[in-house]
Amino acid sequence: MTSLLFVSQKGFFPQDNSVTIAEIREDKGSLRIISISCLFQNLSKMAQGTLEVLLVSAKAHENTDFLSGMDPYAILTCQTQEKKSGIASGSCPQWNETFLFTISEGVTELRIKIKDRDFFTADDFVGEAIIQLEPVFAEESIPPMSYRVVKDETYCGEIRVGLKFTRQRSRDWEFGVEEENLGGWKQSSLEY
Repeated sequence: MTSLLFVSQKGFFPQDNSVTIAEIREDKGSLRIISISCLFQNLSKMAQGTLEVLLVSAKAHENTDFLSGMDPYAILTCQTQEKKSGIASGSCPQWNETFLFTISEGVTELRIKIKDRDFFTADDFVGEAIIQLEPVFAEESIPPMSYRVVKDETYCGEIRVGLKFTRQRSRDWEFGVEEENLGGWKQSSLEY
């Protein structure tokens, strides 16, 4: 009897991005294991699920509206989806708002533009942060931390953001693979 065993410490997408595929053969009461390790270089090609973004706060290094103070808001963009925060006040705005994005294959970054609302002219562009999503795909949750905000390639402040990724359950049954949970390890087997 020959079986294939798909093993990882964290389900199908472990933190080190590797999956071990082991062939097990039963030979006269003993098991012989031949393993092949595969390294997934790009988790974004396999990431599907929901990204929860907690927009906490920002800190600008220059006030773009000297006379009346700033009225900043953020525009969050993930692929073709766009969300807009409420308008805060001052050069150190506090939002504490949560946004949800549906993630499909190939999504690699979250863009957050900070703008300053103006009543009589076009809103001022304060700066932008680009957050790479590979770490949250691997870790599933990243507590709020600061990301650089730049304008014309010049550092102009920071934005504090927390990320959580909830992976869409894999569809192993489409391939005839049955899943069994063994104390934090997953095992799937196919008969040949």
